[in-house]
Amino acid sequence: MRSSYNASPRWYQRCFAWMMAHAAGEYEAAMTARKQALFDGLEGTVLELGPGAGPNLCYYSPSIQWIGLEPNPFMLPYLQTSAAQADLNIQVRQQTLEQASLPPHSVDVVVSTLVLCSVPNLSATLEIIHRILKPGGRFLFIEHVAAPSGSLLRTLQSGIRPIWQIIGDGCQLNRDTGPAIKAAGFDQVEYETFDGPVPIPLVGPHICGTAIK
Repeated sequence: MRSSYNASPRWYQRCFAWMMAHAAGEYEAAMTARKQALFDGLEGTVLELGPGAGPNLCYYSPSIQWIGLEPNPFMLPYLQTSAAQADLNIQVRQQTLEQASLPPHSVDVVVSTLVLCSVPNLSATLEIIHRILKPGGRFLFIEHVAAPSGSLLRTLQSGIRPIWQIIGDGCQLNRDTGPAIKAAGFDQVEYETFDGPVPIPLVGPHICGTAIK
């Protein structure tokens, strides 16, 4: 739901940044243990896609080199506040992953949480992630995904997707993100499926995992 490909009007970007900074407290609190386990012991250069207001910064070691790709300029003050609280030096680029043009084999870890739902071309994004990771590098992800095929929830997700995509800053409810990651050329992909701590069932199905190059 947190877009890394923001082409919305500035008033919408401002409102979306405020919402992400102030309306996700319960979700983040419920995800604490899962995020602590996923982000434990990260080292080297960590690239985060669409970091939003910075809810993940508190899990990182100050020793890492953190780069965030966040096109929404109104997220920057929230990111700076979160970084100061985490004693973390950050580098924020107001770019998409495609615009950043990062060299191959240049990143140790790529992080994506609630971002892949909104990228215009999922397979192309995963291809870039795979390319920029160093051999042995890791792609860490937590994403809301499509409900099982044939389920009533999947039918509802598909039906409301066009409207949701407009109000949700490009978010697509019915993306089969897990299988797409498995098909992206990583040597090893492991993830678990779980019900996310959200009040809206449409974004309830989640995956959390790691892909290793």
